[in-house]
Amino acid sequence: MEKDQTPPKPEIAPATGKLGVLTVGLGAVATTFMAGVELIRRGAAPPIGSVTQMGTIRLGKRTEGRSPKIRDFVPLAEPGRLVFGAWDLFPDNAYEAAAKAGVLDLPHLNSVKRYLEGIRPMKAAFQRDYVKRLDGPHVKKAKNKYELAEQLRDDIRSFKRKSKASRLVMIWCASTEIFLKPHKVHQTVESFEKAMKQNHPSIAPSMLYAWAAMREGVPFANGAPNLTVDIPAIEQLAQENGVPIAGKDFKTGQTLMKTIIAPGLKARMIGVNGWFSTNILGNRDGEVLDDPGSFKTKEESKLGSLEYIFQPHLYPDLYNHLYHKVRINYYPPRRDNKEGWDNIDIFGWLGYPMQIKVDFLCRDSILAAPIALDLVLFLDLAKRAGMRGIQEWLSFYFKSPMCAPQLYPEHDLFIQLMKLKNTLRWMMGEELITHLGAEYYD
Repeated sequence: MEKDQTPPKPEIAPATGKLGVLTVGLGAVATTFMAGVELIRRGAAPPIGSVTQMGTIRLGKRTEGRSPKIRDFVPLAEPGRLVFGAWDLFPDNAYEAAAKAGVLDLPHLNSVKRYLEGIRPMKAAFQRDYVKRLDGPHVKKAKNKYELAEQLRDDIRSFKRKSKASRLVMIWCASTEIFLKPHKVHQTVESFEKAMKQNHPSIAPSMLYAWAAMREGVPFANGAPNLTVDIPAIEQLAQENGVPIAGKDFKTGQTLMKTIIAPGLKARMIGVNGWFSTNILGNRDGEVLDDPGSFKTKEESKLGSLEYIFQPHLYPDLYNHLYHKVRINYYPPRRDNKEGWDNIDIFGWLGYPMQIKVDFLCRDSILAAPIALDLVLFLDLAKRAGMRGIQEWLSFYFKSPMCAPQLYPEHDLFIQLMKLKNTLRWMMGEELITHLGAEYYD
């Protein structure tokens, strides 16, 4: 009989004290996240979209009727114990930034005005070469990238001291950087740090934040499609320093729909000839993605999911000729209210053609904010449980999930959710659920 390969249940340290949350970027996503947490803390709004706050988890057999809320099952930090800090290239406080972003209605925003005004960003490590459509005055200066990263380490320590936080998590909520391919300087910690001192162009600003977080033992979630933590040097530091990392690119609008619809088509062996996706959005995100370099980074992230879900090498008759096209168009009047159109050309029995059309009018930051909350709480849990390196069980939240080099990433939303919940069951010493259910019919 094959031995059980399940690793032993981890020991989880208690979630005592405050949990400090450092957001890279104080724009639409970060301020919507911060304002939402404060409104939830006051009981003024429900935490809709947050799996940690509203989701349940089945334990044991269906006949046992045990389905507690996730927040009651695993020892998560309470949202009311979060304290926030941020970096941004604009000096606006969180209230000013949120007002400019225009995501939240004034009654919501003004009810937490004093709270948001108290969150002022630290100067950003920013270079316009990597985000060409943005420029701002609130930036750090140093002779090289290594010194910039050391300044970020100072910021982390200063924030922890001033906020009296016992633990920290860092989350990238800033804009998409230009497309970068993995480079030999990313391969080891030594080559990476040498390249930082030489101002190598393959070291993007996001990587400086990631490096600083690893050196300070702070878990890091990457909400953009940048390489950032998805390079060997950062993964090595994460392992050596016992730091959980997760990424990349929050799965919010159009890709969320793809990872819901595509598994259903594949499950029923329905063929797909073409999938055309286009988006219109405004706000800073749309402006940044109007640059071809940043769009290329986002395009790579958005294109990957269908290839992995459909597995055309296994189902050539159904998906080998799939034509997948993605477009993003900057349209300022739409602001943060993104619209995603999908035309899906499918075929069924005997090859007869059919179509599916989706028009998703979504609010990007409203979908991203609960993801940010869940990632912060789950990464803090992982850190307290002694978990380190890539947290593939958090793939549920990302467009381009990170995984071990020998694996392919899992994009099917429902497999991702099963993996997430089974990880929580394992952490708490509960039986993993396979959904076999044969025992009910013996």
